[in-house]
Amino acid sequence: MPPIDMPPSGPAPWSVSRDLPPYRGILAVDAKDFTGRPAVEHVSITAAIPQLLEQALDRAGLGQLWKDQRFANNTGDGFVFGFDPTALPRVIHPFLGELQELLTDYNIHATGTGPIRLRVSLHVGPLPDSGNPGDGNGTPRNDTHRLLDSKPVRAILAASSESITQVAAILSQRVFEDAVLSGYTRRHPDFFIEVPATVEGKNFQQLAWLYVPAPSGNLYDRRILGGHAERPADPPAAPPAAEPAVRPRPPVGPTHESTITNNHNRGFISHGEVHGGQHLNTNGRGDEPDDGAAR
Repeated sequence: MPPIDMPPSGPAPWSVSRDLPPYRGILAVDAKDFTGRPAVEHVSITAAIPQLLEQALDRAGLGQLWKDQRFANNTGDGFVFGFDPTALPRVIHPFLGELQELLTDYNIHATGTGPIRLRVSLHVGPLPDSGNPGDGNGTPRNDTHRLLDSKPVRAILAASSESITQVAAILSQRVFEDAVLSGYTRRHPDFFIEVPATVEGKNFQQLAWLYVPAPSGNLYDRRILGGHAERPADPPAAPPAAEPAVRPRPPVGPTHESTITNNHNRGFISHGEVHGGQHLNTNGRGDEPDDGAAR
């Protein structure tokens, strides 16, 4: 049996200093509910997704980006490719908006395959891109797919109207800082929603940013996105109630003083009221229990 050719190995991590691979933008898309669709539709959807991406890029004036794509891969229910990161601001806008409009038109006439709604993730980082096998593999590529599968972007697309919202995008913190906060894209930071991106069953958690070109439904409810709903401000405190007048109680039973003996520690003896067997109210105002328990 001939020996197996081992891949060339370089120096171990942290053993020498070396040049970083080139920075690449990474765009990945995934069709909503692909596995739940009838199998007869899978081939058509798999073929349609790259065609839709190409047309939307062309509409956005980014046709060359599609021609120059790096380490492209059709994932069956989606597509991923690398590109020159200088185009990131224009991929955010106008490309995502053009993809939303194109899918809206496509879904009106998609009687054969049914509608296609897409999640999109955008990330950037150093990735090998030398024309050799293994190009595009690395942590930025892995994180791009984790973002695509994360709970917030899945939830926001599921909670929106399928008649209105066809695209939900999630941007990494790095993309948001470089392309949005910097002012290079024609989308103000207020268009984006900060979310904790997590993936069920995966050791992954990053800060990320959601962008929906055509929002619908109650998409800003933090409970939908995996966060916590903001606690409403406490109402202003009511002025203290006036002290109620103390009324003498009519005598009960014999008018002479009685003695009560409690050998089982089931209550406290007082001229006031006994509540719950252990908590005493002597002022008529319902004081808090003395053990700190909530009422």
